[in-house]
Amino acid sequence: MNFSATDHGFMARALQLAQRGLFTATPNPRVGCVMVRDGRVIGEGWHEKAGMPHAEAVALNAIVGAGDTPTGATAYVTLEPCSHFGRTPPCADALIEAGVVRVVAAMPDPNPLVAGQGMARLAKAGIDVASGLLAAEAQELNIGFVSRMTRGRPWLRLKVAASLDGKTALNNGVSQWITGPAARRDAHAWRARSCAVLTGIGTVKDDNPRLTVREVPTTRQPLRVVIDSRLEMPPDAAVLEGGNVLIAAAQDNERAAALRTRGAEIVILPNTQGKVELADLLQELGRRGINEVLVEAGTRLNGSLLREGCVDELLIYQAPVLLGDAARGMFGLTELVDLAGAMRLNIVERRAVGADFRIRARFA
Repeated sequence: MNFSATDHGFMARALQLAQRGLFTATPNPRVGCVMVRDGRVIGEGWHEKAGMPHAEAVALNAIVGAGDTPTGATAYVTLEPCSHFGRTPPCADALIEAGVVRVVAAMPDPNPLVAGQGMARLAKAGIDVASGLLAAEAQELNIGFVSRMTRGRPWLRLKVAASLDGKTALNNGVSQWITGPAARRDAHAWRARSCAVLTGIGTVKDDNPRLTVREVPTTRQPLRVVIDSRLEMPPDAAVLEGGNVLIAAAQDNERAAALRTRGAEIVILPNTQGKVELADLLQELGRRGINEVLVEAGTRLNGSLLREGCVDELLIYQAPVLLGDAARGMFGLTELVDLAGAMRLNIVERRAVGADFRIRARFA
């Protein structure tokens, strides 16, 4: 379908609104809505968090609150209006009752409970419907939600801070700080948008991280997930402070009680090697409504996630320093004897962040 420049402008505004839910909308998608009549915006809305009104309802309420009516309006929505009762009533029904005459959606809802039914309901009511406007941008904004709805698992983003020669720590384990403050703030923004931050017991022992968002404002802290096959985590580990921690183990043992007393939840997900089955962990996180996972781990876990095909995206901060051959690398991968076995990626973004560079790459 051909869309006008005006259509593009209003949908771009709806995407801007949807961005406001970047840190808070989870487990729901980030959605924005712009209501237009006679070429003029009469109402706007965005979905803030689960349990609160959806973007369409917020926009409709804004119109009524301003003493206007939505009758005869066009709704530009970044995601197909829902057609089922969840925590809130169906948005498709609200648009029909409001007298909207046209609905433009950026993309269909991948949720099987909707999946085209919202647009079908609108069309059946005589409303002019269209979709596909700025669809790639809308999908990118909700890449984790789409992943969970279509694959049953979250989008996994593996973050690494490294030197120019690809090293993440000195041989003695010292790694703070390779990158500068601007890169660290930027990394915290990626933490804030993630539903969970994942690390391994090795990182907990070496660095004793908190894995909380501190460098950017946020009203929500992500779930902290630690892979600890033998439950070796010290009960006084900083990551346990404040609860909201999930430990993935391969076995239960006498150390579990102390960790549960600290507020940690433990799930047992063993594989045949006596370690945590990584694919099962991702499925478990998907069942818990986790859309995006940010991995902040060490060489071994990074390599395991890559080998098991769990990684969707690499987020690499590269500093203009050299640490030498003895320093630790980014990924613990097996030696290749043929370049045909190399993992091929596409660079989707490369930009300066302070004195460092941020590179995002996805598998080809």
